[in-house]
Amino acid sequence: MSIYLFKTKSELTEQKPASPEERQRKIDEVREQLGDLTTEMPSFLSDGTIRRFLGARNWSTAQATKALKAAVKWRRQYKPEEICLEDIPDWETDVKRGYIPNYLDKKGRSVFIITLLMKSTNPLKERLKVFVYSLETMAMSLEGTHQEDGVVWMCDCRGWTLSSTPLWESRESLHIIQNYYPGLIAAAVMSNPPRIFESFWKLIKHIAEPTLMDKVKFVYSNDSESQRIIADMFDLDKLETGFGGRNTAGLDITKYPEEMRRRRQMKGAWTPANATASSPCPSVDSSSL
Repeated sequence: MSIYLFKTKSELTEQKPASPEERQRKIDEVREQLGDLTTEMPSFLSDGTIRRFLGARNWSTAQATKALKAAVKWRRQYKPEEICLEDIPDWETDVKRGYIPNYLDKKGRSVFIITLLMKSTNPLKERLKVFVYSLETMAMSLEGTHQEDGVVWMCDCRGWTLSSTPLWESRESLHIIQNYYPGLIAAAVMSNPPRIFESFWKLIKHIAEPTLMDKVKFVYSNDSESQRIIADMFDLDKLETGFGGRNTAGLDITKYPEEMRRRRQMKGAWTPANATASSPCPSVDSSSL
């Protein structure tokens, strides 16, 4: 099968301003509409965050402001900046299901590796905590950079079954991505999905926003065009073998928590103005894990 790109009318209604000055004007307008919230969560409500929310809402300042207010309300209650991996039972399995590798794509974008076949024994609440931890870390990594296009998601779909990713779990994950981390995904590559996945995908398309669906690509290891696109996107010596790369090392789970904590400390956590910006997790002696 050849590569597929899902296209919608969203591209035809894109309202992105033509000039950097006009984009900044819209960012400033949203900041003004947010009022005191910008002093409550100054690190979260950065120009980069506002820009991503605007882009996900076709640059409508009213819609972006509404979405940001909802995100602030959620952050007050959920406190994603305080999630600590080591506090989550069986976090290792959930990290192996979705992790941030220590390499970038050829455009300098962060990467998120997802293995759909791997199952977790954790309840959904705990699985979502690990997922939100990853989203928070990836979103923070964009701060202070020019990565307006976000992060590349690589999904290994080999051996997928409906029990691997129940629809209700997919719906909740999509809700979090679209409402609280919009604009984070630059491209989502679905690698080697089985035929049964097509029916599941039709259901997902009904609950996902068109702007997100526009970024999804299906690739297959037996398709030369798919292989060319993967080679154009990645250094194959770094990319995992499951996606057609030559990296057999995979994830070093013993070093992962410390590496993620280091990334967050370098960027500074998105903490409220009246909270500390230090990591809530103690340093980890990886040899003891």
